[in-house]
Amino acid sequence: MSAAATPDESPAASPAAGAASHGGTASGGHRIGVALNRHRVRVIHQGVTMADTQAALTLTETGLPEVFYFPRSDVNMARLERSNHTSHCPFKGDASYFHLRTEDGMVENAVWCYENPLDGVRQIKGYLAFYASRVDRIDQTS
Repeated sequence: MSAAATPDESPAASPAAGAASHGGTASGGHRIGVALNRHRVRVIHQGVTMADTQAALTLTETGLPEVFYFPRSDVNMARLERSNHTSHCPFKGDASYFHLRTEDGMVENAVWCYENPLDGVRQIKGYLAFYASRVDRIDQTS
């Protein structure tokens, strides 16, 4: 299963049964939630594992695909270079970005994080998400 969205367009579905969840209704019936993902989730690009965890968070958001957030400790941080790009989401806060270093050069703004997320999604602080469109694969397995 592959999933991702832009930080300004994060994801919505119900959290997995039995998983810890946080979230609620935002303005206009917009729903956002964060749940512990108990599956193995990996990001692979050009045959290199960029992230591999069994401690991902799944962010769900009204009308959008799920987004997996990875603990920094499970991301190959040597492959990331901080970008000057930022964006703002009214539901999550201000996003910071990273370029992904590959053997073929940089993949611009391929990764984002919310270093000071809004209260409704506080759980994603310190976690990183990858654009599915900028990496080869984001896999979730059992």
